[in-house]
Amino acid sequence: MRDFALAPATVQPLTGGLADSLFETAARNPTLPLIAHRSDPSSEVWEEITAVELRDEVVDLAKGLVASGISPGHRVAIMARTRYEWTVLSYALWTVGAEVVPIHPTSSRDQVEWILRDAGCVAVVVEDEQGVMTVGSVCATLKGLRHVWQLDAGALEDLAARGEFLPAATVDSLRRIVLPDATAVIAYTSGTSGRQMGCALSHRGLASPCDTLLAGWGHTAAPPGEQGRILAFLPFSHVYGLMIQGLCIRGGLLMGHEPDLSAQAMSSALRSFRPTYFYGVPSVFEKIYKNFLRAAQQSGRGALFERAAETARDFAAATERQRLGRGSGPGLDLRLQHAVYERTVYRRLRSAFGGRVGRATSGGSPLSRELSLFYEGIGIYVHDGYGLTETSGGLTMQPLGREKSGTVGQALPGMEIRVAADGEIMVRGPAVFQGYVHDRMATRAALWAGWLATGDLGRLDSEGYLTITGRKKDVIITNSGKSVAPAALEQRLRMHPLVHQAVVVGDNRPCVGALITLDPEFLAHWQAGLMMQGDASVREAREENALREEVARAIAAANSTVSRSESIRVFRLLPEPFDVANGLLTPSMKLRRDAIVERYAAEIDVMYQTRSRPSGSGVPEEPAGWDDSDNVFR
Repeated sequence: MRDFALAPATVQPLTGGLADSLFETAARNPTLPLIAHRSDPSSEVWEEITAVELRDEVVDLAKGLVASGISPGHRVAIMARTRYEWTVLSYALWTVGAEVVPIHPTSSRDQVEWILRDAGCVAVVVEDEQGVMTVGSVCATLKGLRHVWQLDAGALEDLAARGEFLPAATVDSLRRIVLPDATAVIAYTSGTSGRQMGCALSHRGLASPCDTLLAGWGHTAAPPGEQGRILAFLPFSHVYGLMIQGLCIRGGLLMGHEPDLSAQAMSSALRSFRPTYFYGVPSVFEKIYKNFLRAAQQSGRGALFERAAETARDFAAATERQRLGRGSGPGLDLRLQHAVYERTVYRRLRSAFGGRVGRATSGGSPLSRELSLFYEGIGIYVHDGYGLTETSGGLTMQPLGREKSGTVGQALPGMEIRVAADGEIMVRGPAVFQGYVHDRMATRAALWAGWLATGDLGRLDSEGYLTITGRKKDVIITNSGKSVAPAALEQRLRMHPLVHQAVVVGDNRPCVGALITLDPEFLAHWQAGLMMQGDASVREAREENALREEVARAIAAANSTVSRSESIRVFRLLPEPFDVANGLLTPSMKLRRDAIVERYAAEIDVMYQTRSRPSGSGVPEEPAGWDDSDNVFR
């Protein structure tokens, strides 16, 4: 095995709990704005909350929690979207030494029951009546659950009123006895297969990657002399969202909460909040790119966009070779072309993010090198990050001035990474979790002499850059014994504008196949551009044939990156997308492969039965403007 680690970070050791940083900021810089939120989703006015105002709200709520019987070590679940109250609640709970148990608000009844029981929660905070009904349906089986508080019914105000008689010194004394190695969060894994497991994350573990990133890279979050602004919209029920919250509070960045992920709300939030740094998951960056392309085509500028995109990728690749010492950088012709597109195209594309974003982070799953180069070329460098629930978030980062697209960078200072002989990534360091609650066997299986077996596959190059190639348990073995890692094929397929999602299958099958869902917006745009002649039945048949050919081209492009034995030979188009609501995606937007294969077992069987047809890549079944580039989510 080879291992790499950067020099230890020069960060101040944690001496208390996560809440301390808020109290320290309030004492040092009380008027610094830390939080921004909109009371009305249609408004473009953001209300800013200063450090001292946030601290006072946290103290008032903490007193109410103590008055309600919440003590150090108690576990309280938060089942809500990414909203201002989530931040106040979590810091109030950490102030009194309680442990936060995040639950995604769309979780099923069974998932909610399992998490509340397994964690032993004494209280749960829900967002609305639907949350009350979900928890209410399982309350009878949860003897230890004492409180169900509803945010939309004024729960925080009621709690603050309940604790008015307590002096602030009461909660301050509780805060001061919280130790760095005390458990702060019980974060349940995404559950891509099997039962979700609760990862015990300490205050030190959650703070470590945040403090290391802030020490080495914090100055990149905004132009010199400006306060960084980050729009928080991914769920705080996932460790990625919790890490963003920690970075903002610990680093003094202004965090805007946007709970509504609709196209209209997101577009309005980006335009009005104008973040200086952006973060998301690959599907967000893929969607934005496809919307750029669709808007350009609808306005008759599709060819212009494609030339500009190609120039952006070429310029970024040449710039990368220069910074890595492998080339002289973009030539004169390329620089001139890039300058022209900067004036005519790239500035407008950046306006979709609010116009101030210069760097971004993608996490949750690998981001394609092609997409990373595109964004860098238009002026937004997107760092592809890597981390796990079990590591409290981030493990790697791109070294400044030596960024390498297509990789997730190098190990963060203080963290170590190894790649085992079978390709599995092993990590060690202060961010590694304490273990799975109530499951010593699973903890022992995951931790080997302090090294965490991540379950991810990857490779380290000679300079310590890590590339993620897939999940160990996702590797497909055909009946001829060929092993195929599906991630790269799926990533390449999603680059085609028509392809929304792709799941590669083929275990114990004669060849590799794919289940594909289509992007509804781009499909409608594509259909409108066909202009088929003839009556309805003729047009429908021609459109179906054209769609088959277009998807076959997307598959051929993906197959060009792998050997013939690894290539997709059959595929099937599905009538509905994989999402959290139908149980086929995790809350962190990862595929539930086992559930997908089970749900579509009949379709998979038919797909392989028809593989003898002469179509080059299989026969799919029938699937169920430029000036608007600022609305990238619709």
